[in-house]
Amino acid sequence: MPTLGNPRNTIEILQKYDFTFQKRFGQNFLIDTHVLDKIIRAAGVTKDDCVLEIGPGIGTMTQYLAESAGHVVAVEIDAKLIPILKETLAAYDNITVLNEDILKTDIQALSEAYNGGRPVKVVANLPYYITTPIIMNLLESNVPVDNITVMVQKEVADRMQTGPGSKDYGALSLAVQYYAEPYIVANVPPNCFMPRPNVGSAVIRLTKRSEPPVQVSDPDLMFRLIRASFNQRRKTLQNGLGNAAELSFSREEIAAAIESLGLAPTVRGEALSLEQFAALAERLGENRKP
Repeated sequence: MPTLGNPRNTIEILQKYDFTFQKRFGQNFLIDTHVLDKIIRAAGVTKDDCVLEIGPGIGTMTQYLAESAGHVVAVEIDAKLIPILKETLAAYDNITVLNEDILKTDIQALSEAYNGGRPVKVVANLPYYITTPIIMNLLESNVPVDNITVMVQKEVADRMQTGPGSKDYGALSLAVQYYAEPYIVANVPPNCFMPRPNVGSAVIRLTKRSEPPVQVSDPDLMFRLIRASFNQRRKTLQNGLGNAAELSFSREEIAAAIESLGLAPTVRGEALSLEQFAALAERLGENRKP
């Protein structure tokens, strides 16, 4: 089977199976071999690795992964792509294709079955409409993952790695940076895909942390504070937290906690670092201890 990084080969296989792109699955297939090489290198894939690929499409990146990895488990939601994958991946005996929804897939069980329970490396060209739920599910669920190297919308990649004070900074930045170290590997223009998306893309690598960068007694409370402070971005932190239905602190408690951190009453959530949100969660949590 010829490699699919070549656009002509991609068109041929799509025509052979009379395949139509499904907007609901956010399908944009990579057709640039340089970008594929960069993704494999960034993920650090070796023959000792089991790679979980999310959304293999017609198998373009899967072929590249199979050359470098010990085993590849490719999870594809679109049943119409399964016969195509059977053909494009027929030459490889180290690939398992599963017709499943990644958000409902038991990654722990996959790791046990194909990698002896050791952490897998995740590689994906993610559908933009569902990028955040997939990444947060991988980070929060405590599944054995070494790193996540994914193609996402450029704006989302910027959001994941930015710090306080930037317009892109928000709840996603803080959540990703709590669980992982983000690094943007490459920016990718629309002409590297078929069909072309309307936006620029970027490859980002998230290296899972063994320990969070901040210690906090109640991470759940910290993330509720973070979400509440960015839900009403233009409001002061004090008002954002005071108006949040999911928090039960009085305005006086919130004001006192903010003041105890040496912050002005007019400060906005977007000015706080992860360390400051952790400290705020500690202060407010202490108020609730019997």
